Amino acid sequence: MKDQLLLMKKTTKEKAIVLFSGGLDSTTLLYYVMEQYEPLCIAFNYGQRHNRELSSAREITQRLNLELLVLDIPFPDKGSALLDRGEKIPEQLTDFIPITYVPGRNTVFIALALSYAEAYSINKVFIAVNAIDYSGYPDCRPEYISKFNELVSIGTKTGVNGKAIEILAPFVHMTKADIIKLGMKLAVPYELTWSCYKGEDRPCGVCDSCRLRLKGFEDAGFTDPLFSQ
Repeated sequence: MKDQLLLMKKTTKEKAIVLFSGGLDSTTLLYYVMEQYEPLCIAFNYGQRHNRELSSAREITQRLNLELLVLDIPFPDKGSALLDRGEKIPEQLTDFIPITYVPGRNTVFIALALSYAEAYSINKVFIAVNAIDYSGYPDCRPEYISKFNELVSIGTKTGVNGKAIEILAPFVHMTKADIIKLGMKLAVPYELTWSCYKGEDRPCGVCDSCRLRLKGFEDAGFTDPLFSQ
C-alpha cells in the first residue's frame, strides 16, 4: 500500500500522527507539530455532506510535501446534519449540543489513528480538539482525551508493556483567538483552510463553525482571509 511505503521514509525527527481535516484548528496544529516532529497526516472521508475541507487538506499537505492518508469510513447517514442531507445546518448558536455533532466521530478517528501509530511504532497522536470556543461536542473536552489515554494504557500492547501511545490535544484549553495568534506566528496559510459546514464556494458566515472562526479572528485582531477575498 502507498501509506506503507511512505511511512518508511527516513527522517531525523520523531514521527507523530496528526488528525488533519484541513480546517483552521487542525492546520494550526499541523504547523505546531512540524516544529518538532515529522507528521503523518490522517484525514477521513466519512460521508460528510461536502469534501471542501478534504480539498484544503490535500492542497496544504501537497504544499508542505507531507504525506496525507485519507481513510474512507462509512458513518451512518443519520444522527447529524453533517451526515444527513435532509437536515438543515443550524444558523444560530445554541446552549445545547447542536445537530452538527457527529455520533462517535472523534472516538472512531482516534482509534484508527491509534491503530496506525501502534502498527508503525509511532508514539504520539495529535488532535486539535478545543473546549473553550467550541460547539459543545462532548468528544472535544479534556476529560474525554484523559479517559482515552487511560483506555490506551490498558487496551493496547504498547500500553500493557508500559509504553503507551500518547493522545495529545495541545489546544484543548486555548481560545480560538489564541490558536489563531499562534498560527500567525507559525505562518499558517489560513486562506487555504476551510471551516464552513455548508461547503459552498464561499463560507456562509452564519453556521456555528463560521461564527466561531470569525469571532476568533476578530478577538485575535486579524481579518479572516476567507472573508476578505
